[in-house]
Parts: sequence; C-alpha cells; structure tokens
Amino acid sequence: MPGLNFKDTIARSPYIFSIGVAGDSGSGKTTFTNAIRHIFGENLVSTITLDDYHIYDREQRKQLRITPLSPEANNLEQLEKDLSTLKQAIPIRKPVYNHVNGSFAEPVSFTPTKILIFEGLHTFFTEKLRNCLDFKLFVDPDVDVKRQWKIKRDIEVRGYRHSEVLDELAEREVDYQEFIAPQRKYADAIIRASFSKYGRDLGLHKNIYQIALYQSKLDHAVSNIDFSIDLLSLLSLGERNFSLEFKIEAVDTRELGVLTFDGELKYDMIRKLEQNVERQTRIHPIDMFTHRSYVTATEIAQLILAWHMINRRIYINNPNLE
Repeated sequence: MPGLNFKDTIARSPYIFSIGVAGDSGSGKTTFTNAIRHIFGENLVSTITLDDYHIYDREQRKQLRITPLSPEANNLEQLEKDLSTLKQAIPIRKPVYNHVNGSFAEPVSFTPTKILIFEGLHTFFTEKLRNCLDFKLFVDPDVDVKRQWKIKRDIEVRGYRHSEVLDELAEREVDYQEFIAPQRKYADAIIRASFSKYGRDLGLHKNIYQIALYQSKLDHAVSNIDFSIDLLSLLSLGERNFSLEFKIEAVDTRELGVLTFDGELKYDMIRKLEQNVERQTRIHPIDMFTHRSYVTATEIAQLILAWHMINRRIYINNPNLE
C-alpha cells in the first residue's frame, strides 16, 4: 500500500486505469460506477459511452431494421483504436451520438483522465477491447426490472413514446441474447438486480431492490475488509427489512461467490465499511451517504464494487505504486 493518499498517487501516476461496464441499454450501468466518481471526483474520472460509436442514426436503423445491439451497427474497430490510444494517455477525437434526437453531432476532443470508464453494449465484445480493460463489470438485471428501468429512462430522458419503448424491447431481445449476454463470462464482477422480496413497488418508489454481487476470488487483496454486522445493533436499531446472503453459484461455466442484499440497512452499520476503504486508501472522508439514516442494497453494492476496483488499481504493475 503506498504511503501517499491513494487519490494523490493516482493523480501523479502516468497509468490510465480503465473500467469496462457492459450490459443492455437501460440496465443501470452508470449506477454501479457512481461510487468511483464520488470517491475520486470529476478531475480523475471520466466516462465514454459506447453509443457514440454507433454507425447508423436512429432513423437509419429503422430503415435497415437493425438494432444497436448488433455488432454490425457499431464501429468496434474505431473503438478498439481509440481505447488503445487513450490507454497511452493520448487525446482522441471522439464521435458523439445525441440520444435526444437519435442523430450524430460533431466529434469532440477527449483527453483521458487517470480513471476512464467505458460503458456500453459491446464493451467486452472483442479480445482487443478486453485486453485494454483493467476491470470488467457486467450489469444483468432481471428482465422485469430492466423493462421497468428502460421504460422510465427512455420516456423521461430520451423522449420516446411508451409504445416505441415496448416495440424496441421486443425487437432487441434476440440480439441481446446473441451478442450482449455472452460477454458476461468475461466479467470480473456481475451485478444482478431483482424486485425486493419485501415489495415489488419499493423499487419504483424508493429504489429498493434485491442486489446480487457475483465475483470470483480476488487474486490480491490489500487487507481484509471487515464487513461485520453488529447483531445487537441490528436488533435494537433496525426498523426496516434487510437481508444478507452468501452462496456459491455456477455462472457461465464458472463458480462465483454471490453476495445478495435486500432492503435497507441503517447507515451507522455501513459506515464501518466506508471507514475501511478510507483507512486503506487514505482518502478522507468517503462520505457517500452523509445525512442519511438508511442506505439501500444498491448503494451497499456500489461501495463494495468501488473497493474491488480500487483494490485492482492498487495492484496494477506500476512503479509509482510499488
């Protein structure tokens, strides 16, 4: 562990740490990298959405009867070149796709930050892309949850009509199963979201879901993260439903550990996990949930994922971190 504040160490290092996030459109990819943005800030963290690498605009896709999930609808060769260039800390001219009107804008200059997040449909699709990524996360919500999220986002943010979203969901499913879902086997971690067992409506109204974090055993760990739960505090302070489960499950020919959260946990009990991340990175304070009484399963998963990404960055073979 470096003696410097880890945030300062990253800022001084020439290394560009790349995080790849794959999954279907509307699957919540951005949600699960928000903790990294919060901890390290906009000066060190930037994001590229792979939708910018679409070849066809929305109207052209309709005419060609092709979905953006098809690799043929995306300039993956240019994406490979750009990712390789950015990993060398060299700026690029990045294409821009406008989701509001479904058309392309003029390319813009993009300079890589020290932590670079790539989010999209085909993030792990080619070997060249996978080899350029330091941490790979696949977001895989249940079908009904993904449907709810996509309808809400596409109507409220992207200006679609309800019927258009439903038509697109049906049209895309075959391509999702053929081109997107198989990328899951390359992920270092997988997130699955289901409706809470404490009530389906809790997701829409309070953002409470059952969240399962799948991961293989870490190759390296700075030190053990103490995720202990004080049962006495839970019994005396807990006023809302919460559950925690761990099991081993076979996923895409791999056996992965699965940590599943549901409901809400009192913030005082999750603060210890924040403090462990603070202690091991020397970044103070990591106050993601300040002034909150309870945190949701989604937020707990965000914090744990952030730690896994930080842990991977610490062990990158870089002289500045030795």
